[in-house]
Amino acid sequence: MTSSMLVLACVAALILLLVRAAAQPATLFGVFAIGFFFAGLIEQTEFLSSYTNPALVCVLLLVVVGLVLERSSLITQMSRVLLAGSAKAAVFKLSIITSVFSAFLSNTAVVAALLPAISKQNQIEPSKLLIPLSYASILGGVTTLIGTSTNLLVYSLAENQGVQGLSLFTFTGIGLVLVLAGATLMSLSTPNSTSNTSIKNTQFEPTNGQGYFLESRVKSGSSLVGKTVAQNGLRGLEGLYLLEIVREDRLLSPVRPDELVQANDRLIFTGETDRIQTLQRFDGLEVFGSAAGKLLESNLVEVIISSQSELVNKTPKEVDFRTLFDAAVVGIRRGNKRLTGQLGRVELKVGDSLVLAVGSDFRNHRNIERNFHVLSAEPLQPNLSKKENWMTLGGLVLAIGLATTSVISLLQALMALTLFLMIVKLLSPAQIRRRFPFDLWILIGSALVIAQVMTSSGAASLIAEYSSSVLSPFGVMGAFISVYVMTWILTELVTNSAAAALAFPIALSNAAQYDAAALPFVLAVAFAASSCFLLPSGYQTHLMVMSPGRYRTMDFVKKGLPMALLYGLVCIALIPVFFPF
Repeated sequence: MTSSMLVLACVAALILLLVRAAAQPATLFGVFAIGFFFAGLIEQTEFLSSYTNPALVCVLLLVVVGLVLERSSLITQMSRVLLAGSAKAAVFKLSIITSVFSAFLSNTAVVAALLPAISKQNQIEPSKLLIPLSYASILGGVTTLIGTSTNLLVYSLAENQGVQGLSLFTFTGIGLVLVLAGATLMSLSTPNSTSNTSIKNTQFEPTNGQGYFLESRVKSGSSLVGKTVAQNGLRGLEGLYLLEIVREDRLLSPVRPDELVQANDRLIFTGETDRIQTLQRFDGLEVFGSAAGKLLESNLVEVIISSQSELVNKTPKEVDFRTLFDAAVVGIRRGNKRLTGQLGRVELKVGDSLVLAVGSDFRNHRNIERNFHVLSAEPLQPNLSKKENWMTLGGLVLAIGLATTSVISLLQALMALTLFLMIVKLLSPAQIRRRFPFDLWILIGSALVIAQVMTSSGAASLIAEYSSSVLSPFGVMGAFISVYVMTWILTELVTNSAAAALAFPIALSNAAQYDAAALPFVLAVAFAASSCFLLPSGYQTHLMVMSPGRYRTMDFVKKGLPMALLYGLVCIALIPVFFPF
């Protein structure tokens, strides 16, 4: 087997493993990159330089700077203005403001800052606002080079292959059209009711899978023991529904009214956590090892599992949750999906909402920020003061200005900004160590290795030759559209960064086949890799809003398909206009 065919087979295997989520993308990319190195398909110097690429270092520095910027209160202060007026107006304002911040800050930081205010307000149903919030963070991210790690990944790949023309605001013209078009579409498609009181006052129905998954245990000696579910009044609880009973290793579901309650039964309810006080009326009922009344004296905090969390694919019992975080899991919610079994044995996923009864030491644990997005009015770290806000944002504007005017490079500007933030003690080595994006570093560095191997082995050229033979009647425009569509499909199936890394060498080879300029093909990859609107698994901000918004996968499909089509049409129409072949 020739090296090109071997590489193609490996890339096909990588895509299959990514689609099946066999492991984290960073792990898979790292394994394949190391495999190519040991196979002699890339030289040692090139391999090592991929992980110290200047553009990659820029990505990492932006994440580090973002640790300070995410403490700015400016975003949350604007939430009052954003939510005023009708639902349509709120969606449009929210989309524009989110896009502006996402052009220069991490998408996840912007969404995390707005999520508590939006999910806990009573003016407009959160379900009308949270998908637009996630989509707008994507639209804003594509307007600048530093708005999303995908753009910076493509920039790294382009620099590595000698493609010129990408700068801080190369994406801005097309990006602004996408923001306005997307905000208008989301606003027009939003029903214009503003009241959310009906949701707050509606009694929970057993067929509704949107509530929190709550667990309690019947202690021996409880007055509930020996009586039926109906006699104990467990069927008509306001806001809570008795979903099932776990008895030893048996699961009783649905629960019959005449079922006798036994000692050590685990009663699984579904409903809202603010209804947990209903359980106070029953003696001998424990919620995660504490009496229901005692638990209510604790501080209940709602969190969302982050994409960087070490808890993903593990159960609360497996990780000894209480010891790890000084907190007990009271409830779990996963979008609109119905969970089953014991709460402590539920395998946690990115985007799960948890309600925690936290101890006094919860906020002092160093692993909180990495594992959770906390939905509470009180931040884990104090917000920046007015002076600190101006220093940080002013420093970012100055860094961008110096890089844009080529006074210094973007790398130098970000290094200087990071050093400044450390000198004024807004950033510490301990913070950097705790939140350093190792996964992103491995993913992008390995992506550079794989892209280099695909190009040098001729694997990318083989794909380009095949596609050009099929698309020959359509010429360079057909090849351009095929690159966009291929990247779009990949980004929905895997992740945006993985899609960009895999499509980039093929895009360059397609441009070479038609002797066309490389830049429009590169931009097709960059924009298409961020077109992840259809599936909640396609982007981390989608997973962040899924549980608070109580969405199903089909909610994203219904709202995302028009957005993806509009986004694609704008990109395909405007990229060749701004950047001719």
